[in-house]
Amino acid sequence: MDPFVGGGTTAVEAKLTKRNFIGFDINPSAVELSRKKCEFEYDGNVSSVIKVADARKLPLGDNSVDLICAHPPYADIIHYSDDIEGDLSLLPIKDFLFEIGKVADEFHRVLKKDKFCAILMGDIRKKGMVQPLAFETMRVFELAGFKTKEIVIKEQHNCKATGYWKTNSIKYNFLLLAHEYLFVLKK
Repeated sequence: MDPFVGGGTTAVEAKLTKRNFIGFDINPSAVELSRKKCEFEYDGNVSSVIKVADARKLPLGDNSVDLICAHPPYADIIHYSDDIEGDLSLLPIKDFLFEIGKVADEFHRVLKKDKFCAILMGDIRKKGMVQPLAFETMRVFELAGFKTKEIVIKEQHNCKATGYWKTNSIKYNFLLLAHEYLFVLKK
């Protein structure tokens, strides 16, 4: 399950690796995009369901999911909508962490015992100061009952906006945040 399905990468990879998949996103445009990306024929009989839903209130039963892969928004950094009610990307850090706690509780509810949840999260910078959003998020998930199995460090300077940020880091005298973290958590 991917409760922040976004552009559908996890959905496509699930289909290519012959895994049943369920994805959710609060943004109907993201759901439509993800559905379209999964409209291809592939050798395998798998189920892909992608629906509009809020990650804080998933339409799933308790202990019903084998694996959660999630890449939540980063608290008021890149807005995924202008005004969708419940969009976590519109929240300041303090409110984001409170709401991501609800997400963590919901993930804990739907994930089966002894199964894994993988969260990709990065740190952010506000007013020139680093905010350790990734580890704060990890701690919120631990408080919800998850145990941290692994922390994988991923270099993040390989995206479309890298050139923009490199130019601005020199112009405004700040260092680029070099990593995102993949937290592998066990219920």
